[in-house]
Amino acid sequence: MIIVRSPLRITLGGGGTDLPSYYRNHGGALISAAIDKYVYVSVIRPFTPGIFLKYSRLEQVARVDEVQHPIMRETLRMMAPDPWQVEITTLADIPSGTGLGSSGAFTAALVKALGAHQKKTLETGDIARLACEIEIDRLASPVGKQDQYISAYGGITCFQFQRNDDVEVTPLKLSRETLFDLEDNLALFFTGFDRSASAILQDQDSRTRRDEAAVIENLHFVKELGLRSLRALEAGRCAELGEIFHEHWEVKKRRSGAMSNPKIDAWYALARANGAIGGKLVGAGGGGFLMFYAENRRKLGRAMAEAGLEELRFRFDFDGTRILLQ
Repeated sequence: MIIVRSPLRITLGGGGTDLPSYYRNHGGALISAAIDKYVYVSVIRPFTPGIFLKYSRLEQVARVDEVQHPIMRETLRMMAPDPWQVEITTLADIPSGTGLGSSGAFTAALVKALGAHQKKTLETGDIARLACEIEIDRLASPVGKQDQYISAYGGITCFQFQRNDDVEVTPLKLSRETLFDLEDNLALFFTGFDRSASAILQDQDSRTRRDEAAVIENLHFVKELGLRSLRALEAGRCAELGEIFHEHWEVKKRRSGAMSNPKIDAWYALARANGAIGGKLVGAGGGGFLMFYAENRRKLGRAMAEAGLEELRFRFDFDGTRILLQ
């Protein structure tokens, strides 16, 4: 049996500039952080021929073309031709559709697990690149490259997306004090809404492809916010990150009306009145997790709990996609 885990992520700045429709014309840059919440994939060779898949559904088919799960089908198709004799099971700490990059994490874990199953050595960059090829090129999903890359690499990392599709990967140079500050003062709260990012990302992607000036300028500004986040963190100015979050919140809402809703706006205002310097929805928007940088974490936690929001405590992950058992 092979068991692989991939970390989920939070975005600390520049989100949205990793879509090909933007970075292939303007170059993208963002700061992402892997957290200790994971997607797990196990792979074994069963005694009987065929493909056995266990996720939220069960599939048992003879050939790859019969697989219903799109990511599993395309990954199997990419990694080797039929016939397959394999059983794949997937589990996750956090459900999909909550804005923490579960799809990209799952794809990275599946690539790593199937590669190990076939005794192929895949470098970290290979895992990220192949996961992006599956989701973006083969499945034409309106997603960017952040989730696959941060899940593969882990850590707190700056990704710069070049116009020729190359990705420059630079771990942030953070002091131990800054790491502790971030883990102590960043807070995630589940809004209770799980949503698909596809519709929001499809809208941004379409408008970017049409070269709508307002969207392009918005993303230019978001990219600069990401670079400002990098400078603030490497200088140890963690509270400044909260201020940048608030700027990003206002800018992101202007990019699409689907980014927020009145209930989320009310929770955001409540957080700002109870110790949060600033915050943002993690992911494309519309639901999932609200993340805040708080000067008074305890006061913020009490206020959000009274409003019915559950906090997700986390630490950073520096391992990336890794094999736990082989």
